[in-house]
Amino acid sequence: MLSKRHADILDILEAEGSVTIAALAGRLGVSLETVRRDVKPMTEAGRLVRIHGAVGLAGQIGEAPFQKRMRENAEAKRAIARAVAATIRDGESVMFDTGTTTSFVARELMRHRRLTIVTNSSDIARTLATVNGNRVYMAGGELRPDSGAAFGKSALDFITQFTVHHAVISAGAVDAGGIMDYDLEEAEFAQAVLSRGARRVVVTDHTKFGRRGLIGVAGFGEVGEIVTDRAPDPALGRHIAEGGASLTAVG
Repeated sequence: MLSKRHADILDILEAEGSVTIAALAGRLGVSLETVRRDVKPMTEAGRLVRIHGAVGLAGQIGEAPFQKRMRENAEAKRAIARAVAATIRDGESVMFDTGTTTSFVARELMRHRRLTIVTNSSDIARTLATVNGNRVYMAGGELRPDSGAAFGKSALDFITQFTVHHAVISAGAVDAGGIMDYDLEEAEFAQAVLSRGARRVVVTDHTKFGRRGLIGVAGFGEVGEIVTDRAPDPALGRHIAEGGASLTAVG
């Protein structure tokens, strides 16, 4: 029988993959010894694994940061992805940047047929390359160890050869100034993706609203649509509308 604290520990690890014993004690408001006692039976049962003063869910130790991010706000991202996938028809072409929400869109497209996909994401390429007569083109370059995505000049040069029906990017942050990111190469790639689409879509969950990133990706006038799970506050909503982008909240 799991106590509430056992359930709380599992919830924290489900979201974060692994956490130090000290951090668990602080978050739960109990002593280190209490946490050690709590995790011992779950470790003995094979549900948890102890690693160097930390504990993690069995099967998720050594997991890449990208896979951890895939679990964050997963239901919201899945709802966004379903809404976007429903607007894409069989036989159309889609260009994606790398991001957890764009990866969810790719999964929702697995029942579509004869798609042409262009991306720098190895996750998206693997998801769609072997099903339903799709053609998948993946940008080359050095793959990032955390996300398995390719960046750099060769990746940018590759995607500029294509013009697609739908350009779909994720967002690191959205504030009154527009769509932003925290990484220069990711921002440059997202800008290039937007430039190649007849339709330009940003997919982002509501947690990115009100954040300010380091690098600007696009103003709202350069984006056709923003699809999210929950509408932003009214002030940001006005900036989006005045900038010329439509906003769809699927939640």
